[in-house]
Amino acid sequence: MLTSLYIKNYALIDELNVAFNNGLTIITGETGAGKSILLGGLSLVLGKRADLSQVKNTGEKCIIEAIFDIANYDLKSLFVTLDLDYDVQTIIRREILPSGKSRAFINDTPVTLESLVALSGYLIDIHSQHQTQQLTQDDYQFKVIDALAENKSNLETFSKELSTFKTLQKALESLKLSKAELIKEYDYNLFLSNELNEVNLEKINLEDLETQYEELNNVEIIGEKLSSTKAILNAEELGVVDQINATKQELSKIANFGKPYESLKERMVSIGIELDDILIELDNLEENLTTDPQELERINNTLQVVNNLFQKHSVSEIEDLIQIKNDLKLKIDNTESLDQSIIDKEEEIEKAIEKLNQTALKIHKKRKKIIPTFVSKLETLLSELGMPNAKFKVELESLDQFVKNGKDGLQFLFMANKGSSFNELKKSASGGELSRIMLAIKSILAEYIQLPSIMFDEIDTGVSGEISNKMGEIMKQMSQSMQVFTITHLPQIAAKGNSHFKVFKIDAEDVTHTQLKKLKEDERIVEIAQMLGGLDITDSAMAHAKQLLN
Repeated sequence: MLTSLYIKNYALIDELNVAFNNGLTIITGETGAGKSILLGGLSLVLGKRADLSQVKNTGEKCIIEAIFDIANYDLKSLFVTLDLDYDVQTIIRREILPSGKSRAFINDTPVTLESLVALSGYLIDIHSQHQTQQLTQDDYQFKVIDALAENKSNLETFSKELSTFKTLQKALESLKLSKAELIKEYDYNLFLSNELNEVNLEKINLEDLETQYEELNNVEIIGEKLSSTKAILNAEELGVVDQINATKQELSKIANFGKPYESLKERMVSIGIELDDILIELDNLEENLTTDPQELERINNTLQVVNNLFQKHSVSEIEDLIQIKNDLKLKIDNTESLDQSIIDKEEEIEKAIEKLNQTALKIHKKRKKIIPTFVSKLETLLSELGMPNAKFKVELESLDQFVKNGKDGLQFLFMANKGSSFNELKKSASGGELSRIMLAIKSILAEYIQLPSIMFDEIDTGVSGEISNKMGEIMKQMSQSMQVFTITHLPQIAAKGNSHFKVFKIDAEDVTHTQLKKLKEDERIVEIAQMLGGLDITDSAMAHAKQLLN
């Protein structure tokens, strides 16, 4: 409940500090006295955007502060979500600086307007003529029925399941898009992969292949040169072998004459041994040298294929081609495995739909069950509010698709008079009728859920007499379980209040100021008498005022 309101330097208010009690609080005052200013200030606390033009003295800061007792509101989890310190005496403050900037605080912690709005919706409901139009909107109609049907838990479950379902749908769509993209490349990737697989890249040693190719391609020259080399080494008289042997013999004759000569002889011996090995190697090479045109063609083809692949893929190493082959295989595997992934995701979606349908059915059944009770209560209250022929119908339609709060369509239909037909509420009810319907609905809601404090802004416009008296009784009944404010021009309603405040203007030094005063009992009598008969108070008006208060 709202326990106090402080306003400084706002519109026509210099400074105002007022405390409120539980029950029904009445606010009265002449037209133009400043009741709308009071509502405007309170609206700023609830998150309305600030405007420097609302500041009385633009050279000073404007402050509006409201204190709420939220002990019975079960809002601890919301404070955690908003990252705020929880206190049963919660203070909300708005400041408008001379620069035009505004600031908001909850329990002295700076907050955004979004956070302020998120919290204030649970604290106080300012009901104006504009908000009466909410009654014609689907969201509000669902809110009413679901509150009476005690669907809060089911709706929270449905919301989570719907979120999961939408996430799965997005994932499935992403998979299908990925598949569509990969399919465009699949055939080409498969061709490239097969082309690389045919070469058996892992078993290719490019250096060995090139060596073999050079040998087979030049076998005749190699044979000829091997033979001529052997001839040079083995030629009689001038052969290198004979010359080396002769050299060794000559050096042997002087080897004993000193270490330098012995070293030369040993070196020549080593050369002879190496030359013998060379001759043996030449014999082996010549003996094993063969002509193989088929092998030459095979190697040549392999080298051509590899070089073509190098050029196609803009690389120069076998390892690069192997990496490309592996990457292609991964793409191909992904394309082929996407079908299974899509099937798996579709199965998940089917299970999610099954859960959603089950929860939506629970929501639907509870709605359907409470509607007759709601209609009966509403028609009874409307009859008491001067609409004896008013008939209400709530149509609940099962839909083929999921919506944010289930799988239903909902429509409030209204018939004001006998002989007419049911039509949409926004087309068939006047402004005054909508106000009375809204009051009746709020009264019914108060029986089922803990509503925030509510402020009715001239909801009694256009009514009088016994109907206004009944409206007052309904608000009085509501105030037994919640805090109710009502701004009214009707004495019948004003007399129902537990407390009574008057908004009025005063002129001081050629400046108009708005003030708010809590009336004492005798002042209430005078105020109600004036509401009955005008400024010239008669004895009968005073007597009638006392009668109303009693």
